[in-house]
Amino acid sequence: MGGAEATQVPGVTFKMPPAQTTVRKYRRDTSEVSCCLKYMIFGFNVMFWLLGLCILAVGVWAWSEKDTFNNLGRLANIALDPAFVLICVGTLTFVIGFTGCVGALRENTCLLAAYALFLAIILLLEMTAVVMGFIFKDWIKLQATGGFQAFIIHYREDPDQQNLIDWIQEDWLQCCGIEGPKDWDRNNYFNCSSRDVGSREACGVPFSCCRRKPNEIIKNKQCGYDVRKPGYNYDVAKIINEKGCIQAVEEWMEVNLIIISAIALITSFLQILGICFAQNLRADIFAQKAKWH
Repeated sequence: MGGAEATQVPGVTFKMPPAQTTVRKYRRDTSEVSCCLKYMIFGFNVMFWLLGLCILAVGVWAWSEKDTFNNLGRLANIALDPAFVLICVGTLTFVIGFTGCVGALRENTCLLAAYALFLAIILLLEMTAVVMGFIFKDWIKLQATGGFQAFIIHYREDPDQQNLIDWIQEDWLQCCGIEGPKDWDRNNYFNCSSRDVGSREACGVPFSCCRRKPNEIIKNKQCGYDVRKPGYNYDVAKIINEKGCIQAVEEWMEVNLIIISAIALITSFLQILGICFAQNLRADIFAQKAKWH
């Protein structure tokens, strides 16, 4: 059939042209969802998922140790409770890690969209906080002062708050009080009038206010006794830090401004990268689903 055919008619011979054969070539579509992108999002968020789970577990454990679940009256200053902060941070980190991890592994566009939305909201809040920090600097300073006052007032009531303020004063900022050691008069144990009720810590400050001595192995827990007492016989400046913690924070931020800015930029870059990766993976998934239909 592919060659020429001859048709015989008496006295005449006709030669037919060769038949036209149409050959259709089909190109196999080998495109698929990017495995590299998929498992990059999965692996990165597995770490966040586990980290969030650990932070959440520590926060819940801290609350259970303080018997907070059975004594809801302790929730009056919940926003200042380090255990509550750990629970909130752990829950948020766990949810974000879960949506990114499972969304990428299962190629679930809804979870990936939620993951990208969470990152976008956090990024927006961070940018807003930076702008607000410059515009309302005095208001933020006032709020920080109020928070620190609450820490001082409830210093002996919550071991988590006590450990936190000791870490701030002794290890991080080497400071004492909000504006100075006199701020510890707000606490019932350290108030000078508490001498009348037999408080040995009256007119003193916590041990975390004391200056570190060279080669000191065991911390003297009584080093802050009587340092605010009138007629104290020793040089107070050599025993305790007299700088307030608010001033110490401002000085610390000025010294470490470049490091803080670099960390903020890297964090923002990673968040933007996560949003872009999630959206690209969603686009690949939608493209594959369109081919199935």
